[in-house]
Amino acid sequence: MPVPFHLAFHVTDLDEAREFYSGALGATEGRATDTWVDFDFFGHQLSLHLGTPFANAPTGKVGDHMVPMPHFGVVLPLDDWTALAGRLEDRQTDFIIAPSVRFKGEPGEQWTMFFRDPSGNPIEIKGFADTSGVFAKVQS
Repeated sequence: MPVPFHLAFHVTDLDEAREFYSGALGATEGRATDTWVDFDFFGHQLSLHLGTPFANAPTGKVGDHMVPMPHFGVVLPLDDWTALAGRLEDRQTDFIIAPSVRFKGEPGEQWTMFFRDPSGNPIEIKGFADTSGVFAKVQS
């Protein structure tokens, strides 16, 4: 049975982060102080602290794309992914990789989208029609 993960990282503005994580991504705010805020991020705990965000660069090659490393995200059932992609598109999100499918017809077929939070932290959200394929081996 999966257990929640905890990830703590820096953001530059807590109010801006609150609006993005709750408004755009639908996360529920938890405990907070004047220097950090926790969110329920699809059943996982994110702790956003005021500070300088981690450095990242487009050094990860996935398919035909170079993606920012490091990054974090979540795997969603495809219906939830599609609804979130629609909300982000409606908000005119500046995507690094717009919502799209990769590995179509192969083991591990997945929908993906990459974008940044307001502090520049890269996020990838994946969608699977069949989540049993999350750990399927893909030919590279």
